Amino acid sequence: MNIVFWGTPWFSVPTLEALIKSGHRVSLVITQPDKGRRSKVIIPPVKQAAKAAGIEVMQPEGLKSEALISKLETLNHDVNVVIAYGKILPVEILNIPKFKSINVHASLLPNYRGAAPIQWALINGDTETGVSTMLMDEGIDTGHVYYTEKEIIKDDDTYESLGLRLSKQGAELLVKTLRDIETGVVTPTPQLGESTYARILKKEDGLINWNKSAAHIVNMTRGLYPWPGAYTFFNGQRVKILKATAVLTEGSWAEPATVIHQSVRDGLIISCGEGTLSILELQPEGKKAMSYADFIAGRVKTPADVINVG
Repeated sequence: MNIVFWGTPWFSVPTLEALIKSGHRVSLVITQPDKGRRSKVIIPPVKQAAKAAGIEVMQPEGLKSEALISKLETLNHDVNVVIAYGKILPVEILNIPKFKSINVHASLLPNYRGAAPIQWALINGDTETGVSTMLMDEGIDTGHVYYTEKEIIKDDDTYESLGLRLSKQGAELLVKTLRDIETGVVTPTPQLGESTYARILKKEDGLINWNKSAAHIVNMTRGLYPWPGAYTFFNGQRVKILKATAVLTEGSWAEPATVIHQSVRDGLIISCGEGTLSILELQPEGKKAMSYADFIAGRVKTPADVINVG
């Protein structure tokens, strides 16, 4: 097939690479504009991958310009492939190709429609997720589905580790979807069941509410790693919690956000609304990630010294 590929972050790259390897012709890649200033420009990973493969790249500021529409109409492409592009495509663009537009979405639709399905699956403590290929319509992830494939969420998964697996899984599922569309052996079917929405995350979503359960806070650290990061304040200093685990320990009766035990040997244990949390790795603002032992060693001088949370 002749394909126009729409994508922006690292999650989209395995799909672009899979399309190239599978023999399809990717005639154009459309991605978000570069960010940052001249001294520190952030180039989208998809742009980097496309340039390395010698594929033309466009980075339109808007999607309704006559130049963009004219360009797409002259390509005579068979399908738009969209994965984490970052903007909603207008209907007139969705319907230009012969097979219209196919999206790779990192959830088992209709669960977790929206911008952050992997993160919210982890935050909510789900044990299973997956990927879907979908015929796009004007809604937000509401189109008919071609295929879904499940993936088990591991106890130690983060957004980074789970996202890496799902990106590769989604790439394989898309290649299968395109092959079966081209040969006419698959047609999309309506989404069934109650839908859930995975809204986009903001930095403020990372602020830990210690009135929540230890299990929930652990899931937050997993779903928000590496960005935006779950964070709290120790003696007024903002600190990201990179790794943590729920533990059983004496002192769970203490008020939430109370440090009930701290030592280089035993760690930093904090009381939560339900249960207690042991911090394994953290990152003070403006510094590198460190173990709880290094964090405590630099602050606890005597047994009487206390690290206050909040």
